[in-house]
Amino acid sequence: MSPAKTRAKKGDERVDVTFTSGGDKCAAWFYPAPGTAPAPVVVMGHGLGGTMDAGLEPYARALRDAGYAVFAFDYRGFGKSGGEPRQRVSMRSQVGDYHAACAAAARQPGVDPSKIILWGVSNSGGHVFEVGASRTDVAAIIAVVPLVSGLAAAKHALPLHTPSSLVKTTTTGWRSSIRQRMGKAPATVAIVGKPGELATLTAPGYYEAYTELAGPSWRNEIDATIGTEIATHRPGKYAKKITAPMLVQIADLDQGAPPQAAAKAAFNARAEVRHYPCDHFDVFQGVAGNNWFDKCAQHQIEFLKRHVEV
Repeated sequence: MSPAKTRAKKGDERVDVTFTSGGDKCAAWFYPAPGTAPAPVVVMGHGLGGTMDAGLEPYARALRDAGYAVFAFDYRGFGKSGGEPRQRVSMRSQVGDYHAACAAAARQPGVDPSKIILWGVSNSGGHVFEVGASRTDVAAIIAVVPLVSGLAAAKHALPLHTPSSLVKTTTTGWRSSIRQRMGKAPATVAIVGKPGELATLTAPGYYEAYTELAGPSWRNEIDATIGTEIATHRPGKYAKKITAPMLVQIADLDQGAPPQAAAKAAFNARAEVRHYPCDHFDVFQGVAGNNWFDKCAQHQIEFLKRHVEV
């Protein structure tokens, strides 16, 4: 038996680390677990256009204080990570980044490399279905308000967009694609806006919630080709291939990630399901109004204690 490795004491600060994905350097925060002996590690990715400094830290610290190491990261092209073009969401590239983050997390001191815990929210809540279905080192999976079907999300959001904003979004997407073929920077739209504005997310209250969570590296813009990426994105199709214990947390009033699609994917993954009478961003700490962060974090910790020994 190898000697136990000493972990950081409770309350120690996070560590800034980098890792490589697709030839680019990605930024991450590593939170060493308290106690002794190798610990399971939670690998944490954000949602659509999100950065690790925009609402992930409260979850990271809650899980760390429960005994788990945590590795939160920025996708290529976002936040403090490298990569060009900036602010472009490629589902395929982000899944590759997630795999690279798992490998990097497993190399951190005090980590048990055989006990990777996947954690995703919103768009990355869909990524963990795909990543979890293809790895053998996954001890558990947590999907928070996951987007598991781009087509379902588009239909779900259709009433929230005006005809003129839909036309502008489509034409801006075409223009962005042409610009990139010519070697130019992509055309962008806002990630989040107020109802009626030209943005990807325009549900009532979303602008206020997302900008309230925003950290210094977050930018409210995204490559306008996101519409094409979303339309063909179906990570829920991997649900039946998942063998690790899984928790799916669904916001029943979600205006961004359809709760019915998440429930179907959770059923196919034989997952434990928790429902909350709230909207998409209410699961984050610090959002004004009806906030469900404490319950969500508590349920994540209870789930992990049942399935992954610390």
